[in-house]
Amino acid sequence: MRVKRSIVAALVAVMALGGLTACSGGSSNAAQSNPDQVLNVGKPDGPQSENNNPFLETSALSNMGYRWMIYEPLVMHNRVKPQEPGKPWLATKWDWSDNYKKLVLTVRDGVKFSDNQPMTAEDVAYTFQLLRDNKALNVDAVPYKDIAAAGNQVTLGFETSQFVNQLKILQTLVVPKHAWQSVKDPALDTVKNPIGTGPYTLKSFTPQTMIVTRRDAGYWQEAPKVKEIRYTSYTDNNAQVAALVSGASEWSFVFIPNYKAVYTNKDPQHYKLWFPAQLAVHGLWFNTEKAPWNDAKLRQAVSKVINRDDIFNQGEAGYFYPKNDQVTGIPTPAGDSFIAPQYKGQTVQVDVPGAKSLLTGAGYKFNDDKLADPSGKPVTIKLTVPSGWSDYITDLEIIKDNLAQIGITATVEKMNQDAWIKSVDTGDFEGLMHWTNDGATPYDMYRDVMDGTRYKPTGQGGINGNYGRFKNDEATKALETYANAEDDTARTAAMATLQKIMIDQQPMVPTSAANSGGEYSTKNWVGWPDEANPYGPAQPTLRNALDIVLHLKPAA
Repeated sequence: MRVKRSIVAALVAVMALGGLTACSGGSSNAAQSNPDQVLNVGKPDGPQSENNNPFLETSALSNMGYRWMIYEPLVMHNRVKPQEPGKPWLATKWDWSDNYKKLVLTVRDGVKFSDNQPMTAEDVAYTFQLLRDNKALNVDAVPYKDIAAAGNQVTLGFETSQFVNQLKILQTLVVPKHAWQSVKDPALDTVKNPIGTGPYTLKSFTPQTMIVTRRDAGYWQEAPKVKEIRYTSYTDNNAQVAALVSGASEWSFVFIPNYKAVYTNKDPQHYKLWFPAQLAVHGLWFNTEKAPWNDAKLRQAVSKVINRDDIFNQGEAGYFYPKNDQVTGIPTPAGDSFIAPQYKGQTVQVDVPGAKSLLTGAGYKFNDDKLADPSGKPVTIKLTVPSGWSDYITDLEIIKDNLAQIGITATVEKMNQDAWIKSVDTGDFEGLMHWTNDGATPYDMYRDVMDGTRYKPTGQGGINGNYGRFKNDEATKALETYANAEDDTARTAAMATLQKIMIDQQPMVPTSAANSGGEYSTKNWVGWPDEANPYGPAQPTLRNALDIVLHLKPAA
């Protein structure tokens, strides 16, 4: 799944928020301060078009996050603790065959859709059939084959091991067959009246505000205390941050430079944020087909001089994307259990002398304070970034200064976002900041970086991962082995091989972990996840948002 990234506007006016005053103090009676039991959620994404198709990531329903108040997954998985077993949801049990080519799902009894029709195994099987038969809906490209329902069980059959796709399959949402079987084109239908098993239904839609209201009856578990959730799409980051500070928005996912002065210090008792790491990374990517960046020694030297502390504290404001300095690139603590014994506890430290020694040993020369490659050509790199992504811009300016310490002349070039996206797709770049997919294991992260089956030569678009055009047969084989291994021993060995290649070849330089966090207020509602109670990620657009809402209680 693609790690969601909020387009980070340059918050030039954000310090003006210092003049705003937050709602003061906590009420002794939450019912008086919030009599309608409303929760206000916000995002800085501008006007939305009315589209409630739950399978489309671009629909308003998905983008704003109310998808997970209406539709529910088979299994609720905690991305903060990816190795924990999932929480039974619409499925009470799931059994994989030893080779991960067969899955038997036991469907929960007593569940009703919001139109009061019962959910059965037929609905679950039909949902998987929709994904199998409509490529546009199957965004994770899971190779579904045989699908059968019998009693309260659904059996899925695959031609190859689905070990690495377990999470994608188990987190599938369920739609009602009786409502979808008459839809002519499921990939294009805007679903005016979304019907799901969740505790909420869509009350109203405007381009700025979408409201879901609690079902009167019929929800299969204890009903949430929140009666109504109002999703507001603010015009930009400035407006979203202002709404958080004023209290108009109680839950969001937005980048806030100088977050203490701007946000949390306005009401330290109630204004909180939590941004835990997950198994995906952000970092510096090279086009490894372009000299001199096709040289692993040069890429290793760059990794040695990048100051990840500065990137975290300055570029990411000390909270947004957590620092990632593990030598394997695997974020910790989320990925601790996957790190090979020989690499546990090893971190990348800034080592300018070590980088210079590595370069001179590989035939590079220093002409005064400038680095020349073995052919005598000066080493330069153009770092490109969308003009509005202020954290990435700061990150690259830090990297530019870091590279100057080993004689590399770097420039930071700001681009139109669409042009930048196209350059990533075609490989028309030298260096840039980018992210990877996340998953329950580091497989998805490494696949994005090193999978030769996703390779496309520079100039050819339509790429899906391997943005750096990295080619390494050993890495591709290790990824294949990990995905299809029949036992944990083989998978562990393949993962260790991938870690060694990441260190030795440095196809990209991880600097930060991806996050699944959010900002929230405890003024009206308590029960949010945090470091002490990490039962789920705090981002309001993820599946776990429903689990969070079910945990919330009126503040006392």
